[in-house]
This record gives sequence, structure tokens and C-alpha cells, in this order.
Amino acid sequence: MMMKRAVFEDLGKPWEVLNVQESEMPEPGEGEVRIKVTYANINPSDIMFTQGMYGIRPELPGVGGFEAAGVIDAIGSSVEMMEGTRVIFTAIGVWQEYVIVPAKTVIPTPKGMTDEVACQAFVNPFTAYGMLKESQLKEGQWLLLTAGGSAFAKFVIQMAAKRGINTVCTVRRDVQVTELLTLGATAVVNTETQDLRREIKALTDGKGVDYIFDAVGGQLGAQVLDALAMNGTMLVFGLLSLQSIPLNSGLLIFKNLTVKGFWLTTWMASLSREEKVEVSKAVLGGLLQSDL
Repeated sequence: MMMKRAVFEDLGKPWEVLNVQESEMPEPGEGEVRIKVTYANINPSDIMFTQGMYGIRPELPGVGGFEAAGVIDAIGSSVEMMEGTRVIFTAIGVWQEYVIVPAKTVIPTPKGMTDEVACQAFVNPFTAYGMLKESQLKEGQWLLLTAGGSAFAKFVIQMAAKRGINTVCTVRRDVQVTELLTLGATAVVNTETQDLRREIKALTDGKGVDYIFDAVGGQLGAQVLDALAMNGTMLVFGLLSLQSIPLNSGLLIFKNLTVKGFWLTTWMASLSREEKVEVSKAVLGGLLQSDL
């Protein structure tokens, strides 16, 4: 039996290098399940992956996509899960009709959650939860989010609002402002028309923000670094500008700032099995109840 998949044989932007090809249906081995993909997400990491610019280098020919939802339609030996179980999963190359993954890596889709929501339930919400946990921000503190209109930022805004953490988001279009404020953002700054430094000082009584989650890098990354308070931290998790941050050594030294990276894969690997279960319950429960 044949199936279709989105394959790239050269590195480049997905819309330039992806082609639909047919291949043999894979069969699950011991401890594995075969999943019929119903929905697959598209994240910035997927776009960087096909260009060879992500933390995981593709082996050519490769298949795109890291995050999806579907239904188990075949199981290997030593697998206790049942065929017909709806699941959420991540793997390298989910943009295909069927995917083989280790059974222990899949998450049963919560009852009442659609596959359209489930396919988006891992990368962004888990990253948002993990970065907030890593930051240890307390009620009343300030968090600045670059790329404020992104799906990731929207998750963070809602999670932070429930914890009483103030969020200020950077955007480039005024049309995004109302939605973000409605979700719970404390303030939104259009970096195309407003002076970010001046706005941050006004919002924080001149102190600056306690933490930054930066998805952009480049010149914006350098600009927001100046918005940090003394002893502040910038957590870098994306590079939408495709340009590294030109760091101001003076700022780092005299304000005692910290700049470090965050990758969900590494963070999840650092958790115990019990901690992973706790995180999964918190994130998926919040998504199901729209109560992040």
C-alpha cells in the first residue's frame, strides 16, 4: 500500500523545495505505533528545518514537519495502546499520511479536544509553559515578548495573566493591538511607530522589564536588551529575523544582565517522568478548558 508525503531533496524554503511523493506504507516494529495523520502544524522551526538552519540538521531527502495529531492505526509488539486511539505526537517528518513513532512518546488526545487544536498542542504551549517555569517570574513582575502577535506569545500572555505577571508585547501592526490586550497583555508597543525604550520606562517607572522572551533576534533583539532592568534576563528561543543579536557588552557588564537560550527538546529531556506527566496535565488541561 502506498502513501503520500512532503519531501525535500535540497535545502531551501518549504514552498520552493517541497514536493509530494508516494512511498511504501511503513510498518511498526517492537514498541512502535503507526499513526494516520489527521492534522499537522506549521511552525517557524519547520521553515528553518528545510533550510538547514535549525538545531536538528535534515538528512536528505527529508520530510518536513515536527508536530501533528492523528489516530493509531497499527501497533507493534509489546505495545499496550489500542488501535483507534487519538494521539498528539512530535517527530521529525510528520508531513506525511502515516508516521511511525515509539509508543512511549505519544500523548493521548484529551476527550473533547479536536485534532485541529491537538496538532498545535505541543510546541508552542509547552514552550510557553516551560519558559515561564524557567523564568520563575512572580506576580507584579514585567515580561517583554517580541513577536507579540505569534501563537507562542498568545499562549504566554494568557498563562502570565493568570499568574499576575505583567506582559508587554512588541508588534509591527496596530491591527494586532486590540486582540493582545483582550487576551490579557498589559501593554502593546508598535516598534514601527513608537519609541520602545520610552514606552518601557513609562510602564515600569523607569526600572525596565525583569525578563524578555525573544523570538526575533537581530536588531530588535539588541533593542529590547536595553529595556531590561538591573539583573534582568533575556531568554532567546527563536531567530525569526535570521540574524544573530549584536550584544552590547557595556549593557551586559554594568546592568549585570543574563542572556541564555531555551530549546523545548532540551528542557523536556531535563524533566523526570513524573515532571513530564505534571507538565502535560497542566498544559493540555488548560488548552481543553481554554484556561491557560
